[in-house]
Amino acid sequence: MILAGDIGGTNTRLAFFEGTPDHLTPVALEVFPNRGRKGLEEIAAAFLAQHKLKPQAACFGIAGAVRDGYVETTNLPWTVSARKIAGELGIQQVQLINDLEANAHGIALLSESDFVVLSAGNPAPGGNRALISAGTGLGEAGLLAEAGGSYRPFPSEGGHVDFAPRNELEIELLRYLLGRFEHVSYERVLSGPGLYNVYQFLRDTGRGEEPAALADAIAHGDPSAAIAKSALEGACALASQALDLFVSIYGAEAGNLALKVVATGGTFVGGGIAPKIIQKLKGATFMQAFQDKGRASGLLKDIPVRVITNDKTALFGAGRVAAMALASGPSRAA
Repeated sequence: MILAGDIGGTNTRLAFFEGTPDHLTPVALEVFPNRGRKGLEEIAAAFLAQHKLKPQAACFGIAGAVRDGYVETTNLPWTVSARKIAGELGIQQVQLINDLEANAHGIALLSESDFVVLSAGNPAPGGNRALISAGTGLGEAGLLAEAGGSYRPFPSEGGHVDFAPRNELEIELLRYLLGRFEHVSYERVLSGPGLYNVYQFLRDTGRGEEPAALADAIAHGDPSAAIAKSALEGACALASQALDLFVSIYGAEAGNLALKVVATGGTFVGGGIAPKIIQKLKGATFMQAFQDKGRASGLLKDIPVRVITNDKTALFGAGRVAAMALASGPSRAA
């Protein structure tokens, strides 16, 4: 029995799996709100008590840099220790991995129906792959091609690198954000809060009128969800402009990542935002920005790009890592 977790900024998903690394079957799955919880240990203990199952190994995908089995979470006021979890829950093998690394592992367990193709491209046999995911934050990871057609995922904190504007409008956006944040990373633009930042920039610099209905929805709900909904429905030109700019920058950074890891085997777009704006991503804007890399444009045009639509990818990926650890034998908490 395996325990797997996907710890997001808002909710934590936990699941029990049975099976092998490449064939996992979920036995139980629950979603827990993070608000009001002291930490992952509290949530995991409640899950174990509820289902009365004893896992032999566990793996949790968490946003943030994992160092020696320890994470200070990026979008939560938690610190998480693999050793502490192993001791408190009585699990022999506990691993913590970056959430995008978990997503990357999960790709191996998906079927074709879990993807939407943005560009078929012309993939190179044995080429590396890349994964970019905008949600509560911005995550990035690579998948190193290995012999036999397998891939070895590796984590990255690329979402926190400096935002690089490409034109006068984006230079103005950078200046606007520098007035609000000490450091302007891509995550300040490409995330749920990032879409709201883009919208506020356009609104505050006089590039459109904010309808009263949208202002009310922003004030009393999730601002980014309200903006995206208004844009997709064509109800507000300002919201549409914000989403278009967001999509263009998303495509550009996906192309940047593909170049950095030479992802000639394909680039995947994950996270919670992409499936919700899939019609925008299927338009010309995303792929034009992805491929617009000067002398490297030819390379980018050959790279397949697909959106992941299965929201349990990271959970399955964490389960896969735990199953591989269990199969390897020695117990550890790392």
